[in-house]
Amino acid sequence: MHMTLYWGALNSLPIVMMRILLIIVFLIMTKDYRRLSFDIIAHRQIRRKMKDHWKQVLDILGFKAEAEELLTVTSSTSYESLRNPAEARTLLDALAEQTTIFGRHCGGPPERYLFVLDRLLLLDVGDDFLAAARHFYPAEEEEAVTSSSDGGPTIPGPVLVKLSSKAEEEAKEDELDVEETEEDGEAEEGTVE
Repeated sequence: MHMTLYWGALNSLPIVMMRILLIIVFLIMTKDYRRLSFDIIAHRQIRRKMKDHWKQVLDILGFKAEAEELLTVTSSTSYESLRNPAEARTLLDALAEQTTIFGRHCGGPPERYLFVLDRLLLLDVGDDFLAAARHFYPAEEEEAVTSSSDGGPTIPGPVLVKLSSKAEEEAKEDELDVEETEEDGEAEEGTVE
């Protein structure tokens, strides 16, 4: 029995020493951890603000319901999935040079927006997006755009964006489809009564 207590004491000694070592390491690293934590929080705020800028422009172009899906880029998204990589890259560079939609992001625009722009090009609204971004986030006036009371972007009024002829035709077709469905719905209501 005496032998069991002795072995039990030896077995518990490393656990106590390990706990003390962990506490010492924690105390040393707490300062660095806080600094790293603040950096991570700041980086997330910048990304969130950038995403809000993109959502705002997409809302203006009529993609309010699809904005979140258009902006979603996952780690499984590959460059091979890009359909218009050269055009998307050109548009991304133009946005970085001619607008402040990326804020004061150092190191160039984030690559994730290359995929978003490729999707917008497939929808034939890439140039319209650039025009709206130039209007709301001009390169010269970043402070004027972000001067709301909470520090976020001001909510813009309506903006006229000239759509390409193909997009204009599709918009007219959509309006006709909506009118036809409304007329069909009214006709069905009349027959039910």
